[in-house]
Amino acid sequence: MRNVFSETLYECATKDPSIYIVVADISPAGSMMKFRDEYPERFLNVGVAEQSMIGICAGLALKGNQAFAYTIATFTLYRPFEMVRDDLCYQNLPVTVVGMGTSVVYSTLGGTHHTQEDVAIASAIPNMQILAPCDPLEARLATIHCATQKKGPVYLKLGKAGEPVLTGNAEEPFEFGKLRYIQKGSDTCVISYGPITSMAFEIANQLRAEGETVSVISAHTIKPLDREGVVRTLRNHKRVVVLEENAPHGGLGSRIKEIAWDIKAPCDLKCFALKDEFIHYYGSYEGLLEAHGLSTRHILSALKQT
Repeated sequence: MRNVFSETLYECATKDPSIYIVVADISPAGSMMKFRDEYPERFLNVGVAEQSMIGICAGLALKGNQAFAYTIATFTLYRPFEMVRDDLCYQNLPVTVVGMGTSVVYSTLGGTHHTQEDVAIASAIPNMQILAPCDPLEARLATIHCATQKKGPVYLKLGKAGEPVLTGNAEEPFEFGKLRYIQKGSDTCVISYGPITSMAFEIANQLRAEGETVSVISAHTIKPLDREGVVRTLRNHKRVVVLEENAPHGGLGSRIKEIAWDIKAPCDLKCFALKDEFIHYYGSYEGLLEAHGLSTRHILSALKQT
């Protein structure tokens, strides 16, 4: 996703001279380096000064430019939170705050580099929109949307690198603000967003092998959430499974539980998320997810107990 974002932003910036990128202590690589070398007046590296990164983006937006703030997710959203809230959201400026390497993908760098709560935090800020593509194809479409939209600030939640393509044969197109059926069934529906959606496919494939028909939905737009789409999903499936790489409170699962309660949804609803814990684990990304209880094996076992 990281490389696709850089390539797409470079393409957009080639067409639109109002696009700027402000990074914090990140060494540009690939297309990001090409952006820096060809458009040096529109590439700014502020060093370890994330608050300045957001403030500069706000100033650029006030002058009519389309600005992107880009660094590792914890430092693009948490460290400059006051500036994100007051400089961007309070003034409703069309700046994209790019959180690269979100959730626990930096499994070997410790809790300081884990964004376990970014969706909950960003969702709580008025005017903030949230996009969380599930694969490189959606990352490209999400980046194009951010480069052209004028509605207000966006938190763009990206993985790091090497995510598989999942949406090449999607049932529905990518549309901001809408749930997207990647596969359609009627027994169980697995809803997810971000890189962990690949695990949703593993779960769906296993359930199909056991005779179920299974839908897989990409909830790439977390805010505004497609309430009508969620209601249809809850009413049209026997079981709905929400899978997310976020804290158990304040994420997609919490939102869908609220809607399910409001409409007295008839389906069985199960939500799986990261634990409400700082887990002191050093090792692989998959190992850290397992420690949080987020693995195909663990989830299938939990579903069979119901």
